[in-house]
Amino acid sequence: MPNVKNLQQVELLKTKIAKAKSIAIVDYSGTSANDQVKLRSEVTAAGGEVLVAKNTLIDIAVGKGKLTDSLEGMNAIVFSYNDAVAAIKSLFNFQKDASKLEIKQGFMDDKVLSADEVKSLSKLPGKNELISMLISRLQSPATGLVNVLKAGPRNLVYALNAIVDKK
Repeated sequence: MPNVKNLQQVELLKTKIAKAKSIAIVDYSGTSANDQVKLRSEVTAAGGEVLVAKNTLIDIAVGKGKLTDSLEGMNAIVFSYNDAVAAIKSLFNFQKDASKLEIKQGFMDDKVLSADEVKSLSKLPGKNELISMLISRLQSPATGLVNVLKAGPRNLVYALNAIVDKK
């Protein structure tokens, strides 16, 4: 019979996985306690969460056999709640600075992602960046129209100034 604590942990993992937009499996064996605290704070600031759990419980919560390739050693799960990219970006920024983590696999929309796919996911723009890009794209035609409408009077002023400078 399964342990009650393990059953509760599996249920907790299942609810977090269902709530998360994306997750990543990370080997944290080379990190110190201070590094882990720093990683947790960076991921939390990006709208995610880092959770350490037993490999077998992670395997059961995600779906038996989906992530078994990466579930060896000391693993943690990085959940990205608000944005599928934000927490993974902060994870890769931490890895770039500390070089102590190994990103093994990811999971998004019932699809297992390889380490390379997780890396390419981290390079995508985040939700806020996409919104600002969309706003600038929507504003650019209006700005161009205003410049075209102002061009006639402006060119007239330039021509009059050129005539005044000649005389």
